[in-house]
Amino acid sequence: MFQLLQELLWAYGPCGQEDAVREICLRELAPVVDSVWVDRTGNVVGRVHSSPTSEEASPVRVMAHMDELSMLVKRIEADGRVQLTPLGTMYPGNFGLGPVMMLGDREHVCGVLAVGSEHTTEESPRIWRTKPDGGDKALNWQDVYVFTGRTPEQLAEAGIGPGTRVCVHRTKRELVEIDDYLGSYFMDDRALLVVLLSAARELRERAQRPPQDVYFVCTTSEEVGGLGGSYASRSLPGELTLALEVGPTEAEYGTTVSRGPIIGYADAQCVYDKSVADRLVEVAAKLDADPQPAVLGAFESDASHAKSNGHSAAAGLLCLPTLSTHGYEVIPRDGIGTLSAILVEYLMNPVV
Repeated sequence: MFQLLQELLWAYGPCGQEDAVREICLRELAPVVDSVWVDRTGNVVGRVHSSPTSEEASPVRVMAHMDELSMLVKRIEADGRVQLTPLGTMYPGNFGLGPVMMLGDREHVCGVLAVGSEHTTEESPRIWRTKPDGGDKALNWQDVYVFTGRTPEQLAEAGIGPGTRVCVHRTKRELVEIDDYLGSYFMDDRALLVVLLSAARELRERAQRPPQDVYFVCTTSEEVGGLGGSYASRSLPGELTLALEVGPTEAEYGTTVSRGPIIGYADAQCVYDKSVADRLVEVAAKLDADPQPAVLGAFESDASHAKSNGHSAAAGLLCLPTLSTHGYEVIPRDGIGTLSAILVEYLMNPVV
């Protein structure tokens, strides 16, 4: 499980360019589902059939997203500096200064996300305004750039220009063990892809099939509006979309990273179906998983996008408690296994 998580963390998967992650998901999902395919938006979809003796029941769509927070090249200056804009909701401080990988059409080019020398005065206003003894302003995207050591012409030869995806470098995506926790960038949503894949495997290996078909969907572009999840919710059979996500652990929600799964009752995009949330809490409690019901703000998921857009009649949210979401994220070491067990038990007896 940890080896698979590390492989997924190392794979670059910016919004709209999730190819490397998709290859892993296809490889892992194909042997444990009855059929698998890639849809028009690039989602990986795996179907597990219901028991042939069960009454016809509405299928359930389970989703975790493949894309990650990243950056886009906005323009290239005459001196070769690369200016960026975010692809997803975050700031330079979420990633920190350091190495990045620019996914050029013909070559991947390493660069360094930089702000410039701290040994400067007000003569360097772009740097000065972010220094505590200067403007004391929060670091934003117009304050940073990427240094590559290449000219604009050389970058163009590599296929790098406006729209090129820029990702946090692989060297900053190593799993770190922190006592009973694991840390890395992009647990969102790679850890939940492992949950989805583990649940699919366990569900298929059970002697009894689920009472309804289950569609496991590894989705695209969740971080920029939930495109893949909304498309799959509209095009696949079923009434319920259940999203697997990282869950913020903060006092305002009454959630902590040291407890069990976070069950969403609402977020900024929709109100989740109470019957679905109640059932998830019930299953988690039955498994002694210490569930954390929560009403979340400044949060969205594939399921809440699908419901708010009218592409899903019902929506649910099952979250892995996560410290510092959209930053350097920390999860409980046993959280993936716990969530997978809850998901399987739910799918064997869901509320739709």
